[in-house]
Amino acid sequence: MKQHIYVIGEVGQAHEGSVGLAHAYIDALAHAGANAAKFQVHIADAESSIYEDFRVKIPYQNGSRFDYWKSMEFSLDEWDGLKKHCEKVGLDFLASPFSLAAVELLNEIGVFGFKVGSGEVDNLPMLDKIASTGKPVILSSGLSSWTELDQAMGFLQSRGTPVSILQCTTAYPAKPHQWGLNVMFEMSQRYQVAVGFSDHSGDIFACLAAAALGARLLEFHVTFDKRMSNPDASSSLTLRQVTTLLAGIRKIETALNFPVNKDANAAFSRMKSMFGKSLAVNRDLRKGEQIQCSDLETKKPAGFGMAAARYQEVLGRTLTRDIAKWEFLTENHLHHA
Repeated sequence: MKQHIYVIGEVGQAHEGSVGLAHAYIDALAHAGANAAKFQVHIADAESSIYEDFRVKIPYQNGSRFDYWKSMEFSLDEWDGLKKHCEKVGLDFLASPFSLAAVELLNEIGVFGFKVGSGEVDNLPMLDKIASTGKPVILSSGLSSWTELDQAMGFLQSRGTPVSILQCTTAYPAKPHQWGLNVMFEMSQRYQVAVGFSDHSGDIFACLAAAALGARLLEFHVTFDKRMSNPDASSSLTLRQVTTLLAGIRKIETALNFPVNKDANAAFSRMKSMFGKSLAVNRDLRKGEQIQCSDLETKKPAGFGMAAARYQEVLGRTLTRDIAKWEFLTENHLHHA
């Protein structure tokens, strides 16, 4: 069965509260060749409080974290418009809810599937509400221990929810020593589900490495410019990087789907002859002389003299005739052993 690597472009807060900019990201991701555009649904009243701290202080952003989430809100009709836009350009519309109210909104507009963010893995009321929709879930693991992941995966699987899981390191941007590529294999063994990688490195290399190691899903943040003021800009890929990454992923996907049989060399027979070597001599030799290792050379192409691999068979053999320097050495030159 051919494997397909499912590629998710995470818009997150990169739209900076502009629904027009959110639509622009959808077109850009579709043009780049992604499979899905993923958004985050924030409903400030349901999600946040005056006590919430900023993860990263956003330059020139006044007000509280609550006010910031308020500025990231779209109406139900606006979310529905974004979903329909994804469908029109051939993308799946995915979203991460951050409140039970957000789950209800997404279910109402008919979201394709839910992404559960790293901070929501132990939010069992949310997992319960999502499971009741019957929609597939992609679970991110960035802040979770194995015990917490076991609980969440067991809970969702017991409800019959189609679930996949992403190795994710909650560091912005994540350095190579933090990627945790090894965890994908551990997750695959532990949960027997499709496993992928969620990237916050700000470059293409982590996803390429994950693809080569067998990731079935890849997620990365996207931004039109790393100088934008959204909090994930430095950990995101530009559209130029996304295009390069997608080209690499699809090449890796093809390579993984076409394993090479090292014994199937018929197609290389002419090349093997061209680059193969025959035994020759490196000086004039007379009839009756015995061949020494120091007398031998190997010359292209194969098939004009004895195969180079048989050199030990000729050592000490007596010549039946003269042979000139650089001439190919054949069975006819040698007495039978």
